[in-house]
Amino acid sequence: MKIAGIYKIAATRQKVWDALLDPDILKVSIPGADRLDQTSPGKFDAEISVGIGMIRGKFHGTVESIDLNPPSSQRLVMSGEGPGGWIKGEGALTLRDVDGITEIEVEGEASTGGVLARVGQRMIGNASKKMMGQFFKNLNRALNR
Repeated sequence: MKIAGIYKIAATRQKVWDALLDPDILKVSIPGADRLDQTSPGKFDAEISVGIGMIRGKFHGTVESIDLNPPSSQRLVMSGEGPGGWIKGEGALTLRDVDGITEIEVEGEASTGGVLARVGQRMIGNASKKMMGQFFKNLNRALNR
């Protein structure tokens, strides 16, 4: 399943870049994040409570920022398992200065297995888009308190 979007954050590109690598800001920005522990620079173990349709529960996984090109781009690689199956994904984030704010373009792909895959790609795609939108809304809020 493809994942894409463009999000605007009312902060400088450097400030947004720094926030995308800050475990404290990420924890308050990731929807449903119960735990986010940095295991090495740019790599995190996470526990996230998620509900997609009838599938609800805690997912355990990792998120890693790689191919860092500060403050312009990075790739995120994630994987997780939970009561409804597993999910793996990878995405490119490109940060641009646009009229005094930062625009983040996201392009990636995700795959699922187990009950999650049987729920249907449309439901998972809609939930992923909603969670991604909420993440960037929360990130914007965290940077503009």
